[in-house]
Amino acid sequence: MTEHFAVRGGARLSGTVDVVGAKNSVLKLMAAALLAEGTTTITNCPEILDVPLMADVLRSLGCTVEVAGDRVTIDVPAEPGAQADYRSVSRLRASVCVLGPLVARCRKAVVPLPGGDAIGSRPLDMHANGLRKLGATTEIEHGRVVAQADDLHGAQIWLDFPSVGATENILMAAVLAQGTTVIDNAAREPEIVDLCVMLQQMGAELEGVGSSTLTVHGVPELRPTTHRVIGDRIVGATWAFAAVMTRGEVTVRGVDPHHLDLVLDKLRSAGAETRTGTDGFSVSMSGRPRAVDFVTLPYPGFATDLQPMAIALSAVADGTSMITENVFEARFRFVDEMIRLGADARTDGHHAVVRGVERLSSAPVWASDIRAGAGLVLAGLCADGVTEVWDVDHIDRGYPRFVENLASLGADIRRVSVDPDR
Repeated sequence: MTEHFAVRGGARLSGTVDVVGAKNSVLKLMAAALLAEGTTTITNCPEILDVPLMADVLRSLGCTVEVAGDRVTIDVPAEPGAQADYRSVSRLRASVCVLGPLVARCRKAVVPLPGGDAIGSRPLDMHANGLRKLGATTEIEHGRVVAQADDLHGAQIWLDFPSVGATENILMAAVLAQGTTVIDNAAREPEIVDLCVMLQQMGAELEGVGSSTLTVHGVPELRPTTHRVIGDRIVGATWAFAAVMTRGEVTVRGVDPHHLDLVLDKLRSAGAETRTGTDGFSVSMSGRPRAVDFVTLPYPGFATDLQPMAIALSAVADGTSMITENVFEARFRFVDEMIRLGADARTDGHHAVVRGVERLSSAPVWASDIRAGAGLVLAGLCADGVTEVWDVDHIDRGYPRFVENLASLGADIRRVSVDPDR
């Protein structure tokens, strides 16, 4: 059976929605469990497809993993395997984050080049260069990253770009290295901070958490822990964009609103009213949104994961917006699907120019990645007729209870299963 979402436009979203743990955090926290023998428990996990996929990666390394609702329990053996299973890794880009922990624990790692979303080139050069600075050798053999080291030692490491994945892998290798490692131009995303907090609970010695300079004092071993995942700021922001686009009023609970300071500021510039609390925020919109320009940058800049939502908003805004993509070059393939929905948009290199229209028109469209799929659904909420969004397995990888949450806010959306042989 194949599935698609059928979205009937015209509804005004209203109500309260709860956000659970961050997809971009939980998978890295699961990998970090490899750093300590024993049982680590991670709570507030999102019930998304990527979590059992990462569980399969860890099982291929000899771990016992139990996924039960929003709780993941990982029992790590004294000697985990060093070679990740290709079938598991190929379906999940984030699985490359086992590289650092395996080099740290096993002094060897064999990780197939990962799969995941089709949003552009994401080379592993910075990961490999950082591990080499720590004393490991790395090379690509038969489609696999092979890294090994007799001993890991502290080093001064400068990242050419504040890559989240490279920061995570280098950090997780450095916590068990001898001596002190300094990672300059490190990524600062809240999910990096969440990983650092868990590592500190495990006994890691870190300085500069949340800044662009991370100092890691290596320790001989870590211990297992229990850790609660931070709320998903990307999911929370998606509901905020949906509220503005449908001229609705939505309260989002379970996410730190300070992680979305820039997003909420942009939505206020579009004409929305926002209110923040200790564990969430509210967004309300009474008229047509105004056009706003967006530029994607590493945190604390505007997240590339929200670029499709920015384009969807611009497509129905009053005026012309320019969206500049500085992180993933292939993200603009989403624009072609927006044009199928009647958006007035064109792209030129890293830029997209979108002239807002009063209303989009329904059409069948295809999701190329998690966020593009969510953006197309949001656009469908603002289109006449019924929009069919296909390849929804992408959306299921990043948004727990996506259809149910939207329906609870008043959206006319349903999941449709189709037998391809009929």
